[in-house]
Amino acid sequence: MKKIIFGAIASVLAVFNIQSADITINGGGASFPAPVYQVWTYSYNQITPNTRINYQSLGSGAGINQVKAGTIDFGGTDNPLTKEQQEEAGLIQFPMLTGGVVPIVNIPRIQPNQLKLDGETLANIFLGKITKWNDPAIQELNPKLKLPNMKITVVHRSDSSGTTYIFTDYLSKVSSEWKDKVGTGSAVEWPTGLGGQKNPGVCNNVFKVRGSIGYTEYTYAVEAKLNCVTLKNKSGQFVAPNMESFSASAANADWKNAPGLYMMLTDMEGENSWPITGVTYILVKKDFKDADKKDAMYKYFNWCLTKGNTSASKLNYVPLPENLVEFLQTEILK
Repeated sequence: MKKIIFGAIASVLAVFNIQSADITINGGGASFPAPVYQVWTYSYNQITPNTRINYQSLGSGAGINQVKAGTIDFGGTDNPLTKEQQEEAGLIQFPMLTGGVVPIVNIPRIQPNQLKLDGETLANIFLGKITKWNDPAIQELNPKLKLPNMKITVVHRSDSSGTTYIFTDYLSKVSSEWKDKVGTGSAVEWPTGLGGQKNPGVCNNVFKVRGSIGYTEYTYAVEAKLNCVTLKNKSGQFVAPNMESFSASAANADWKNAPGLYMMLTDMEGENSWPITGVTYILVKKDFKDADKKDAMYKYFNWCLTKGNTSASKLNYVPLPENLVEFLQTEILK
């Protein structure tokens, strides 16, 4: 009975808060940064009662399409638009966070970060050319592991996804066959496997299917307690996914020479770099009509970039470097 009463009170208060806000700003898109965006919106809504920020995890494709259509105030995407695409759509794009896309596996008796793969072998698994976990190509990379004679089930995204864009961009860089047959995209024709909706859907399928492999944003893998893979990077080193290896990739980014702030951090140089690191972006209309709403929205973005770093780091995302934040504040969020 108490739960029902408290639930009813919470519902009434939620309605009151929505109605009492002078400005409501709606965003949506990428599921890659959704865990930290949820924390940010909740925290910001507590300290700014006159402004309410909402963010829906819809996938990067939906974020791009809806901000173009004007049905949301800002979009989130991990699939960055080129400078030409931004100008054609009348949009402004800027980065918010860096994080890692990680291969996740469900293999009996294999521990976290124990399985080693290189880019070509990973691509051949997702091409459907390697179909068993004890395939010689995988065994050669893992001479001390006893790999099972078990069918590999590939799990991929079924929706238009920036996480997919980052993952397939990496595969296109390390495998000419992948580049020619499948390519890079937020939605591609997968040669094999079963689909899952958004990052949680992929994690759920990998969790349920023994012998499966998928890919997801690192925070989702941690929350789902799924085993990640150690990958061989461009410098020939096997690295595990973590904050340090994501930061190492981001440290090599040359933002000053990035037209339209378009940047891909896949297959970066550096001994400690995680090879499938990605940037997540915000998109807004260049000619945003409502001046008060725009001002409130930009104040929120500034707060995220300066005050939201601690919560972002706790959720295994890498905040933007200070010099880049200063550039965004003086050139875009002013």
